[in-house]
Amino acid sequence: MQRYFIKPILKTGTRFDLDSNVSKHWLQVMRGVPGDQAEFVDGQEDLYLGQLNEDHTVTVVKPLETYVELPVKVTILSGLPKQDKAEWIVQKATEMGADTICFFGADWSVAKWQPNKLAKKLSRLQKIAQGGAEQAHRTHVPTVRYFNTLKQAVAELKTDHLLVAYEEAAKRGEQAQLVKLLNRVQKNERLTAVFGPEGGISPAEMQLLEQRHATVAGLGPRILRTETAPLYFLAAVSTMLELQ
Repeated sequence: MQRYFIKPILKTGTRFDLDSNVSKHWLQVMRGVPGDQAEFVDGQEDLYLGQLNEDHTVTVVKPLETYVELPVKVTILSGLPKQDKAEWIVQKATEMGADTICFFGADWSVAKWQPNKLAKKLSRLQKIAQGGAEQAHRTHVPTVRYFNTLKQAVAELKTDHLLVAYEEAAKRGEQAQLVKLLNRVQKNERLTAVFGPEGGISPAEMQLLEQRHATVAGLGPRILRTETAPLYFLAAVSTMLELQ
């Protein structure tokens, strides 16, 4: 069943209008007709079943009980990657349960986001996050943010646990720190994971993270691409904290 995110707060029996994007997708792309039903996540992230009316409004039929979110709030903090990799990271990290997805201008980032285009880029990435959340039948759409530097990011982001995926740790054969950290994390805590861009994390950035008492971890014995590492991490979080 199709799922849509809407802003109004819903309750059983109420009627509401579809916004233009939802209306176009349900009525034109999915060829919805009166009597068809879909799931709607409202402005409080509550889930309801809705039925399409003759006038193309929707009546709320009943609330639905579901919980598909990760038991911890994961923030992905990635050094700005090249080309369209940011879109890939946002889409896939959303599908895999990230709570927040952030990018930062890393010391060794090749890509640069111009200030006059930043709002447009973030708006597009936010739409991709919403599409990913609908695809994965989530009730939460991750917020997508950008920071000029890693220093700004770690200063502004609130977290209970901070981890950095460091390829030099993987080369040294480090394999235990990620597991140890996930064994310490408690339900509903915030966990931030930092990933470098294609050029990696600079010594100055590593020093900053170590000063913040970040856990330095290798993600297995292989060296992962900047767009692959966050997905490996999210899969590990899900495996250890959900599939038990």
